[in-house]
Order: sequence, then C-alpha cells, then structure tokens
Amino acid sequence: MAAYKLVLIRHGESCYIYIYIYIYIYIYIYNKLEYFRFEFDICYTSVLKRAIRTLWIVLDSIDQMWLPVHRTWRLNERHYGGLTGLNKAETAAKHGEAQVKIWRRSYDIPPPSMDADHDFYSIISKDRRYADLTKDQLPSCESLKDTIARALPFWNEEIVPQIKEGKRVLIAAHGNSLRGIVKHLEGMSEEAIMELNLPTGIPILYELDKNLKPIKPMQFLGDEETVRKAMEAVAAQGKAKK
Repeated sequence: MAAYKLVLIRHGESCYIYIYIYIYIYIYIYNKLEYFRFEFDICYTSVLKRAIRTLWIVLDSIDQMWLPVHRTWRLNERHYGGLTGLNKAETAAKHGEAQVKIWRRSYDIPPPSMDADHDFYSIISKDRRYADLTKDQLPSCESLKDTIARALPFWNEEIVPQIKEGKRVLIAAHGNSLRGIVKHLEGMSEEAIMELNLPTGIPILYELDKNLKPIKPMQFLGDEETVRKAMEAVAAQGKAKK
C-alpha cells in the first residue's frame, strides 16, 4: 500500500494557442481528478505563466483554488539559450532535425548560449522574477543536466519534507523540470530520460513508499488513446515541417 501519493502535471499549451485548448484541459482535468477524488494540501509551480495558468485551471476545476501555492524559478522550463523565441520547426529546417534533437534532448549538451544582443536577453536578465538571483544562478542556456541540477535541490529541500509530513502535493511545471523529478524518483538512466515524453495537460499519479520510491509505474490519469496522442505530439516537436 502506498505511503504517499504525488500528482504531477505538465503545463498546457502556451498562452498564444487557441483558447479551446484550455477549455479541453479544463474539462479533461475536471473529469479525471474528480473521478479519482483527489484532494491536495499544497501546490508547487514555476514562475512562468503557462505553468501557473495550468495550475489555476486544475485547482479551479476541482474547486480547490484556495490552496497554498509556492512558485519558484527552480521549476522553470529549461533555458534554451540562443534558440529561445524561435519556431521549433523552422529551427529544425535550418539546423537539421538531428541537431535540434541533440540540443533539445541530449542530457548534457546545451544549445547555443543566449548572447547579449539576443532579442530576449534584456527581457529575461532584467525580469523582476529573477531580481534575487546571482549572475551564476541565471543561465544563458541549459542542458537537461543543468535543469535537473537546479530543480532537484528544491525537490529535496522543500517538497520532500512536505510529502513526508503527509501533505498531498500537486506540482504543475514543465517537461524538463518534471523529467528531472521523474528521473530522480525512478532512478532512470540518462538515455532513458532523454526518450521520455511527458504529455501536456494530463495528470500523472505516483504512488510512493515511505522512502519515496514508486511502488508501481507512473499512472497517467487519462485514457490510453488520449495519452498516446499527447505523447506523440510532444515527440514531434522540433521536427521540420514537410
């Protein structure tokens, strides 16, 4: 029997995608979480609006908007450096799908760094969300390894104690920061985590023992076909349009 339960959810589509995506996620999350009768005590998310909005949708759909929410840059999506702001398909067409996959999915190979003349450099470096960070903490690019290195201390120091106190935790974050948590929980290899495609907008349930080790594989709270399509959509990112 599980000592603890943990729910993760990868953010839905970015804010500029059609609103019906949010409506779909709202209905889907409501049906699934209500079906499984989930109640939470504390929530964690990043400081990026797409994750925050996804958390809002989840909490609204299960009538738990009043829960405490902790936001941290450590759960942010990976910093894609010089690729930030570029259309993924166009980037693949320019650099080749193989190179883009290396940048996006290699464990320890970062993309090109974001130089000072990049359109987003000043926007990010001067953002009030990161005012308390040192220059060393604010990266110009990140590999998956780098992303995990900043996310795991928060997991170990902030989230784990809450779980061990019996708190029911919900984390709404991003593909790469969540992959770091999954890798840690399951002891996955670098190669295995590179191939893991976490679907967007579908809650993921972990049942954990007293040592926070999964007693069964991650459970997607969705029907098999919906999960499969969501994973395929994530895997297709970064491919050139034909």
